[in-house]
Amino acid sequence: MRVRTLLFASHRDLARADSVEVELDRGATVSDLVAALRAQGGVWADLPVTTAVAVNHRYAPADLPIGEDDEVALIPPVAGG
Repeated sequence: MRVRTLLFASHRDLARADSVEVELDRGATVSDLVAALRAQGGVWADLPVTTAVAVNHRYAPADLPIGEDDEVALIPPVAGG
């Protein structure tokens, strides 16, 4: 299945795109998505394994299955003070 993944802030800047399409097996999880991105190498090679991901507007645990129609977004790290 193809999962469109939205990118924001530093992730968008690195990828030079607002989103990426990721090919995953049916039943794939959030951690599978992150692993698939990291496996592409290039700008994705340094993506942390524990990257925050939102599925359908909610932070998602690594073991959450992703569906083809789900809205998926990588949440970039933030700093503040």
